[in-house]
Amino acid sequence: MKLARTILAGVAVALGLAGAAAAEEKLKVGYIYVGPVGDFGWTHEHDIGRRQVEAELGDKVETSYVESVPEGADAERVLTQMALSGHKLIFATSFGYMDAVLNVAKKFPNVKFEHATGFKRAPNVSTYSARFYEGRAVIGHIAGRMTKTNKIGYIASFPIPEVIRGINSAYIHAKKANPDVEFKIVWVYTWFDPAKEADAAKALIEQGVDVIMQHTDSTAAMTVAEKAGIYAFGQASDMREFGPNAQLTAIIDNWGPYYVRRAKAVMDGTWKSTDTWEGIGDGMVVIAPYSDKVPAEVQAEADALKNAIADGSYHPFTGPLNKQDGTPWLAEGEVADDGTLAGMNFYVEGLEGAIPQ
Repeated sequence: MKLARTILAGVAVALGLAGAAAAEEKLKVGYIYVGPVGDFGWTHEHDIGRRQVEAELGDKVETSYVESVPEGADAERVLTQMALSGHKLIFATSFGYMDAVLNVAKKFPNVKFEHATGFKRAPNVSTYSARFYEGRAVIGHIAGRMTKTNKIGYIASFPIPEVIRGINSAYIHAKKANPDVEFKIVWVYTWFDPAKEADAAKALIEQGVDVIMQHTDSTAAMTVAEKAGIYAFGQASDMREFGPNAQLTAIIDNWGPYYVRRAKAVMDGTWKSTDTWEGIGDGMVVIAPYSDKVPAEVQAEADALKNAIADGSYHPFTGPLNKQDGTPWLAEGEVADDGTLAGMNFYVEGLEGAIPQ
C-alpha cells in the first residue's frame, strides 16, 4: 500500500509539473523582414509592432525575427525554419513573400501565417495591409501646395498595385491643390537600397523637382533632400531626424495594434483566415506632426482632408476620374471599389510615362 501511495504521489507530481509547463508555454511569434530593422522605414515600423506584442502580452509570448530576407527561395527557407522551430504564428512582411508563404503553409497546417500586402489566402494564411493611399492623398495635397517649381518627384519601388495606387492618389490630390503640378517618377526596382534611392533623388532634383515622395524604405532620399534644401516626406516612419528641414510630414505605418490582436486570437482560439485592410480611421495609417515650414492654412487643409477620409465622408478615389488614356473610369461622385483598387494597374489621367511591365 505504501508503494502504491508513493507511485500515485509521483504521478500527481508529474501531472502537476506537466500542467504547470503547459500553462507557462509561450506562443512563439516569428517575423520575416525584407530589410534591416535599422532602415528607419518599413521594417523599422514592423519591428516596433513586434516589440509592442512583447510589451502588451509579456511572458505569454516569445517573439523573434529574421531581417534582410530576399523575396524568393530564401524566404521559403526562413519560413520553414521558423515553423520547424515551434513558431505558431508567423508574419511575412513583404509582398514578394506571397508564394513562399503559401508553399510553406501547406506543409505546416497547424501554424498560422500572416502575409502583409498580399492577396492569396488559405485556411491558415491571412492577409493584411494598410490603406497607404489615404496617407498619400494627404501628403499629395501638401506637396501640391508647397512646391514652387510645380514639379514633384516620386521614387517608386516595384510596379505592383500598392505602389501604383499610391502614385495615383498622391497625384490626384496634388493636382487638386495645384493644377500646374507635374509628377516625375523614377522606378528603382528595390524596396531597400540606399545608394539607388539616393541616386534616384538626385536625378529627380536635376529634373527640377523641389518636393520628393518615396515608396522605398531607406532614409536616403530624405538625406539628399536635406542637403539639397528641398522638401520630402517620411515613408512608413517618421524620418524627421534625417531631414529636420526637409521633412514636411510622414506617413507612419502603425502595425502594433494589429499584431497584438492577431496574437491574442491565436492564444484564445479565435484566429481565422481573414483579409484586413485598414486606414487612417482605424489608426493603421498615421500622419506625423507637420513641419513648421507648412503654413497654418495648409496644415488646416490637410487636417480637413485627413479627417474626412477618417470619418468616411470622403474617399481619395472619387470621380470624376479618367484613366491615363482619357478613358472614363469614375463618374461624378462615384467611388472606386476595393477590388479595382487592389488590382490597380493603370495611371490616372495627367500622369506622364508608362508603368513598367
